[in-house]
Amino acid sequence: MYLKSFAKVNLCLKVINKRRDGYHTLKTIFERISLADKIILKPRKDSLIKISSDNRDVPRDESNFCFKAAKLLRDKFRPLSGLDIKIIKRIPVAAGLGGGSSNAAAVLLGLNRLWGLKLSKVKLAKFAGKVGSDVAFFIYGLSFALGSGKGERIKPLNILKKTKLWHILVVPKIHVSTPLIYKKYDHFSGLTHAPIGKKAMQKQLVRGLTKPPGNVKLITSVKPYLLFNSLEQVTIRLYPEVRRIKDAFSQLGLDRVLMSGSGPAVFAITSSFKNASRLAKILQKRERSWRVFVVKTV
Repeated sequence: MYLKSFAKVNLCLKVINKRRDGYHTLKTIFERISLADKIILKPRKDSLIKISSDNRDVPRDESNFCFKAAKLLRDKFRPLSGLDIKIIKRIPVAAGLGGGSSNAAAVLLGLNRLWGLKLSKVKLAKFAGKVGSDVAFFIYGLSFALGSGKGERIKPLNILKKTKLWHILVVPKIHVSTPLIYKKYDHFSGLTHAPIGKKAMQKQLVRGLTKPPGNVKLITSVKPYLLFNSLEQVTIRLYPEVRRIKDAFSQLGLDRVLMSGSGPAVFAITSSFKNASRLAKILQKRERSWRVFVVKTV
């Protein structure tokens, strides 16, 4: 079975507080983007779960989200066969783009069909929440959604159905540890307050993204300060390369720019594919160590 596994960006991300279980409560707007991995599922004659990948940075052991997802379903439903999972990577690893979470969601969705489990998306999302905070978003196949709790509570943003955005996405060749960023956030949290309240910010951002829907002028309706990420200043302190990327975007006249997740990926909203492609070529020539992608909402 061959499956596509899309990446995400966070159009806003507000950390609310630290929970008793050590996780953090947050509010975010997810956007699914066209950058994608390929997942290949193949039954085995034994009961083992084996991971392989064309990318050496992908873990092959039980820490891999795909392994965790497959093991949850295997232990619950006891299928007759094991599983080979091959991950063909295009989404950069540990970049704040949800690649591992998306891969795990693809495995859950694929095994639901392959093993004939007939689970609803709501039930699959409950398994997803046990694997990782962002996994549930990818279960529902949404272009945009509001995430809350740890990120596992998903509410579709149907008002954005007609909204399609183009982005330049830049990923430096560094890996960022999400647990480390949240740990440092608790230390630096005084520096990361949103300019307005979380509810007002998200309401205004959604309003901006829907006026006018499908129009290249849409970008002008999104105020730069609405693109807010509580973790950005923390990541910049630990990884100054993220600031370099934001400065490079600014020098090109792009001001609707934000880090995704815990970073280090940074993206800019652009008015069209043509404009994004032109500016992406300039960025790639300026810094060849950066991975530069032109992506859109899917």
